[in-house]
Amino acid sequence: MSELPKRIIFNLALAAVVGLGVAPDSSAQGTQTAREGMPVVVANRQIIILRGPIAGYTAKERATGTMQRIEAALAAENLPAVTTKEHEDGTLVMLGGKHAFLVTQIDVDSQAGETPQNVAREAGKRLKRAIIERREQETPRYLAIAAGFSALATLVYGAVLWLIFRVNGWAGRRLSAAAAAHSQRLHVSGVHLLDAAHVLLLTRRLITLAAWVLALVLASGWLTFVLEQFPYTRPWGEQLEGNLLDILKQIALAIVGALPGLLFVVVIFVIARAIIRAAGVFFTRVEQGRLDVGWIDADTSRPTRRIFNFVMWVFALAMAYPYLPGAQTEAFKGLSVLVGLMITIGASSVIGQAFNGLILMYTRAFRVGEFVRIGDTEGTVTELGMFATRVRTGLGEEITLPNSTIMATTTKNYSRAVAGTGYVVDTAVTIGYSTPWRQVHAMLEEAARRTPDMAKSPEPFVRQTALSDFYVEYRLVAYTPVEHPARRVDVLNRLHAHIQDVFNEHGVQIMSPHYMMDPKEPQVVPKDQWYAAPARAPERQ
Repeated sequence: MSELPKRIIFNLALAAVVGLGVAPDSSAQGTQTAREGMPVVVANRQIIILRGPIAGYTAKERATGTMQRIEAALAAENLPAVTTKEHEDGTLVMLGGKHAFLVTQIDVDSQAGETPQNVAREAGKRLKRAIIERREQETPRYLAIAAGFSALATLVYGAVLWLIFRVNGWAGRRLSAAAAAHSQRLHVSGVHLLDAAHVLLLTRRLITLAAWVLALVLASGWLTFVLEQFPYTRPWGEQLEGNLLDILKQIALAIVGALPGLLFVVVIFVIARAIIRAAGVFFTRVEQGRLDVGWIDADTSRPTRRIFNFVMWVFALAMAYPYLPGAQTEAFKGLSVLVGLMITIGASSVIGQAFNGLILMYTRAFRVGEFVRIGDTEGTVTELGMFATRVRTGLGEEITLPNSTIMATTTKNYSRAVAGTGYVVDTAVTIGYSTPWRQVHAMLEEAARRTPDMAKSPEPFVRQTALSDFYVEYRLVAYTPVEHPARRVDVLNRLHAHIQDVFNEHGVQIMSPHYMMDPKEPQVVPKDQWYAAPARAPERQ
């Protein structure tokens, strides 16, 4: 097909699309948005985006043909002139007096106010700059100078980076120490509002964060400078510089816009912190017994303080929430709902444990230092927490019991059986019905009197707790004034030894729990055999 029929077909198709040069209506615009586009790239720089299909040419064919014509023009002339010329179908961009590409109505966004004329002029400027950069990247001297500037910039950036982290280490220690020292001057009624150690750590981390942010900004600037030194990578550098400036601008505007709200948030939390520290002095005095208040005592002071602190922080968070940056965005609201749902579903058992711990604290079932029996665990309470209680047994084992388990079982507190300090020691034996019960009572009481660390007042006593099929169950209850609950095991051990001695002395055999008939000989140990080898008799004084 000759050039003239091709031109006629192209004009007819263009007239059908653009409405004979009239601005397209909404239907024409919809057709334009449906067309594909292909960029024209010269020396790694985008010149224009040509669209298609039109007159039988796709966008890719138009862009490929344009770049081939530009390459041919650059091969024929070193720096061909870039000009524009009006054409009946649009605006023609010419290179060295020859046709490069045609900007038609379908290549512009009419709704944005673009016309083929201004789009062609801007494309011509970009093409002229791309041609210059292409010649530069083919010049060894220019590339050598660019490489030298890049190496020098790299050395300068490395030196500045080394200096930043050296100054960060030197100034961080001094500024952190100064901030911690000044924080000690901030107090209300003798109560320090800020912890010096926390201020020191926070200041160091803020200074380190600032150093890293500065290093990253300088790294972006260094990379932008290096990329812009070489013609091929110059568009990347310009894009990186524009993105960095936009990001920094958005960050600066966001920080400035959030400063009033953040200041209000800081004021809220500082006030909450001051109230908590002031209330802490009150709770500490109650816990130490220096202040007597009717509605709270030393046992309930600690859980009451925790509840008060939790309520204060929740109230402060509720007050500060509307002023947090991004609090009104849908993403922040959705994240808050998600976190709340996760806490509600996943922390139900944790909250139950905490409530059980509070119940134990407020009911005063036991205190730290008391000797208790919880289920099958017997020992001294070493810690009464919100979620678990720790008990140390007489064998030195530390057992952790969940508070929910404690609430579901029976607890015996041996430290409160008798007023004052000390603990109850009890043990049980089962003796057959053939032994007089009065004799059994007397022997058990005698064993208690022989045991060291047994109090004479109140006196030990015996109770018959069960009349079983084959035996009577006798329980000896005594009291020891020892200060350390762990010694209860030793006291109980000596008491058991004396019970066996007394029963052997009086010829009473312990045959429980069951036996079928009485033996021919009493099952007792004669006194002369008490210290059979390898046991040794104590020396008489």
